[in-house]
Amino acid sequence: MTFTFLFILGLVLSVGTRYYLAGRHIRHIAEHRNQVPADFASKISLPEHHKAADYTMAKLRLGLFEIALSAAILIGFTLLGGLQYVHDLTLELLGPGTLQQISLLISISLITGIIDLPFSWYRQFTIEEKFGFNRMTPTLFFTDLIKGILLGLAIGLPLLWVVLTLMAEAGEYWWVWTWFVWVGFNALMLWLFPTFIAPLFNKFKPLEDGPLKDRIEELLKRCDFTSQGLFIMDGSKRSAHGNAYFTGMGKAKRIVFFDTLIERLNPEEIEAVLAHELGHFKRQHIRKRLIQSFALSFLVLGLLGWISTKAWFYLSLGVTPDLNGYNAGLALALFSLVMPVFGFFLTPINSMGSRKHEYEADAFAAEKSSAKDLITALVKLYQDNAATLTPDPLYSKFYDSHPPAPLRIAHLQELALR
Repeated sequence: MTFTFLFILGLVLSVGTRYYLAGRHIRHIAEHRNQVPADFASKISLPEHHKAADYTMAKLRLGLFEIALSAAILIGFTLLGGLQYVHDLTLELLGPGTLQQISLLISISLITGIIDLPFSWYRQFTIEEKFGFNRMTPTLFFTDLIKGILLGLAIGLPLLWVVLTLMAEAGEYWWVWTWFVWVGFNALMLWLFPTFIAPLFNKFKPLEDGPLKDRIEELLKRCDFTSQGLFIMDGSKRSAHGNAYFTGMGKAKRIVFFDTLIERLNPEEIEAVLAHELGHFKRQHIRKRLIQSFALSFLVLGLLGWISTKAWFYLSLGVTPDLNGYNAGLALALFSLVMPVFGFFLTPINSMGSRKHEYEADAFAAEKSSAKDLITALVKLYQDNAATLTPDPLYSKFYDSHPPAPLRIAHLQELALR
């Protein structure tokens, strides 16, 4: 069948591209492992450079195994009949209807989650542990897992029920109504996350009065930015990595600093990092990304609305639909499994747009704070996070949401001279 051929071709090309790029990246990092780039030689030691190279390559090698296994699982679910088997089993147990379709989708998620669990464990307790980043205990690991599952069920089941009901009863253009539901759901999550969801996993305490808070409040005034508050998050209980972000929408916006970031950077550097994050807001990057996301979801749902009515879509991928019945959950499951194969090739476009936004946010930070302080902050973060300073150029262009360290620092140095 034509679509079977296209699916296999897309899978081979996507897996081949992933392997090719990862191989290039590993070789490039290995070739430059024994020399710190000139611009960083006075700031980052050779042992630190070795650590960043080895850490990056360890993650890549695990990723190569995951790519191969994911491709095998996808073939197993589709062409080898795995999805059909789960569908028939839930149909036999529950009979046709919304409950069976929800059970099918939950079963697929459960199976893939169980397969992914050993990789998450190995990543956390072997790779992160080996390089000194892990601070999570096994108890916390499983506590987070259980919380995530329960939260996913609490949020996901009502959403699934609404979508499946619309697919069954809203007629040919059910996908348009589903898109409105999806937009509203995302808006609700943006409002709920900082106040109700994030505190389920981390503790947040207000930033104490002092020079740092005064400096940040002055920055917020210069940037004409209002927030619900400044908070420190206990990120150190899981990882040694540091970060800062703001979340929420409208009056519910919060600025959050990892405690590891507060410990590592001085007040001037923290201000510069926050100025960069504020740059994303003031340059409308978040709004643009949301609009792009909603536009893409509209197109994807339209595609799903069309392709879910075509028998060849199911039959070409190892599934036999009920031609006179209710295939909503089956369509969702099959589409969600197959779509990433073709969506993968949009990755470099998305990465390019993200890097452009990072440069713009850096320029905003240089204008409202200090490019020099942002440079020293970034160098410390590269050190602390063991970020490679020598990525393969092609790999970086394809995947990286942030500019490579040498290019980003050079851009900031140019801004500092201005």
